Amino acid sequence: MFIVFGKSCNVHNLFVGTPKKELRIVLLGRTGDGKSSTGNTILGEDVFTASNAALSITSKCTSETREINHNRITVIDTPGLFNNTLSEENLKKEILRCMIECAPGPHAFMIVLRVTRITEREQNVLKYMNDLFGEEALRYSIIVFTQGDKLESGKTISDFVEDNRELKRFVEKCAGGCHVIDNKYWKNSQDNYRNNTVQVENIIRSVEDIVRRNGGGYYTNEMLQKIMEAIEAKQKQTVLRTVMNYMLTHKRIVCGIVCCLLLLKSFSVNAG
Repeated sequence: MFIVFGKSCNVHNLFVGTPKKELRIVLLGRTGDGKSSTGNTILGEDVFTASNAALSITSKCTSETREINHNRITVIDTPGLFNNTLSEENLKKEILRCMIECAPGPHAFMIVLRVTRITEREQNVLKYMNDLFGEEALRYSIIVFTQGDKLESGKTISDFVEDNRELKRFVEKCAGGCHVIDNKYWKNSQDNYRNNTVQVENIIRSVEDIVRRNGGGYYTNEMLQKIMEAIEAKQKQTVLRTVMNYMLTHKRIVCGIVCCLLLLKSFSVNAG
């Protein structure tokens, strides 16, 4: 501690400066919707392999960290939902593995959708997200639309969302609301809205706001564990219902099997 311009200063604070805020963001979205490109746009570098092809390029979780505007930002790219190169089980395992990549937990889930007419395809993404991470995850979620150039002239992404009741309802549940970028046409735009630089700044501010709303917290592995336990319990109930339904609809077969087992048991007893 010493005096500078009449004020006491801590030596560490003077030379090291203000600690950087750390933000951990998990990207989620369908194959071909621009998820990996969105990660590149946010970090300002082509660090994730991106493609417009229907075949998923990303098959494993990958993470990259960059310092942007005094923030240390880690973006975790995940395989595309409804991935055509991974089984459903392996896809879920890989996405859940991303929780390890961003330990102790992500500050935000970034759900990537295209600016297009909302169909069952897009609604499935929202349902999948909800089923996998639970309603609790919406407190940490933000929606980012890609292909912003497809917005009608003079329209904002809020106008686009307003036209779809289901989408609007989901966006309202997400703590970070919605934003829009265009990974192809808005890179060097001078427009005050259709501009990736402006939009990325807004996105980062929304993530910071999510962190503040959650008291500086993040989505934890404990929350995920509760979700997985609930999913497992639900799966067990489904299996049990399937067995019971089979037994009710195939009474004769079941009775025959039971009789055979009883006979075999009696034979073994007599033989003994």
